[in-house]
Amino acid sequence: MIRGVPLLEDLGDLAGKGVLVRLDLNVPITETAEGVRVVADDFRIRAAIPTLSWLRDQGARITACTHLGRPHGRPDPAFDLGPVRSRLEELIGGVELLENLRFSPGEEANDPDFVRYLVNGQDAYVNDAFGVSHRAHASVVGPPAYLPSAAGRLLAREVEVLTGLLEAPARPFVVVLGGAKVTDKLGILRSLAARADTVLIGGGMAFTFLQALGHSTGASLADPARLAACTELLRSTSHLVLPVDTRALAPGRKLSIEQQGGTSEAPTFTDGARSIVEIFGAEIPEGWRGADIGPATAVLFAEIIASAGTVLWNGPMGVFEDARFAEGTKAIAEAMARCSGSTVVGGGDSAAALAQLGLTERIDHLSTGGGASLELLEFGDLPGLAALRTAPNARPAVPGDLDSEASEPGAGSESR
Repeated sequence: MIRGVPLLEDLGDLAGKGVLVRLDLNVPITETAEGVRVVADDFRIRAAIPTLSWLRDQGARITACTHLGRPHGRPDPAFDLGPVRSRLEELIGGVELLENLRFSPGEEANDPDFVRYLVNGQDAYVNDAFGVSHRAHASVVGPPAYLPSAAGRLLAREVEVLTGLLEAPARPFVVVLGGAKVTDKLGILRSLAARADTVLIGGGMAFTFLQALGHSTGASLADPARLAACTELLRSTSHLVLPVDTRALAPGRKLSIEQQGGTSEAPTFTDGARSIVEIFGAEIPEGWRGADIGPATAVLFAEIIASAGTVLWNGPMGVFEDARFAEGTKAIAEAMARCSGSTVVGGGDSAAALAQLGLTERIDHLSTGGGASLELLEFGDLPGLAALRTAPNARPAVPGDLDSEASEPGAGSESR
């Protein structure tokens, strides 16, 4: 049970009734050789099937809604839901799918008129969109004020697993955090450092911590404005583990994602002695840019993961879109797959890396929402969950329910 949040069984008899279901079907779209837009990865669509199937079995008339991309409040054919609608119909028929919610400015603005439009003619509401439940958007927080509401199977499962990490993880509890910007992860770092036995830090965010220890980081991504915060975390926490070596890019060279066409540069030499990619220890020379953890760090991190009772991973170890800097992320993904403990991956780029390596099925829980995962772990609650507690059919909280010690959630940030 989630504290005070109604579940599907709390909606009562749904035979012949209209149910609005908020899903997160924000899936990657690609084009075939013939120029036809199709779904490239249907993981999030398949994740919605248990809730939709249950509602259909109850005899409900299902109207689903979702966003796709960022069309900025106006219709854009590049973000219409045609490919998503087709794939959903293939997986489960009889579900009406509204057009992209973000075609209306009222969605992200939480406009009451847009909420009323969504709930018009509906008898109940289900939120099964964990990936956007940290957003105070109209389709997420609006309907429970008007309709009996419930958390879908996916949302309930996400909260159960992630809240379990805060309450009673099998130990040792190891957290692996990566990604580019340290400012995006400071809050969750503080929260998890107080609960985890070990926190492994990689990606671009590691360089601000390395600077805080007095190391030179060359031209690597670092945030001087966060040096004091990183220094304080290092002072107050003894179990943060930073990279011991770094794979770096030569001065003046570009990452593949920075080049037109996205192709990697050939592995030539800059001066006849040094390659354009080098591995450095604690100190990175001036002009060189760290873009991945080094091999020694990959081995160190993998050994710590191997002995874990529970592992949470969120964020790549480097610029894994560039094949020259994908080894660190690959090593973590493979270590997660081998780990005999409970493994949880917080969506986003980490999930993409697992999919590329064919390791998704070897992870115990793959979250459908990276930003939502982080906010739930940091605050213990989400705006979408708080809204469900206000629904007409919501139940009082019972001691012992999940997230019973939750603090106030934020409304989410676009950086997550």
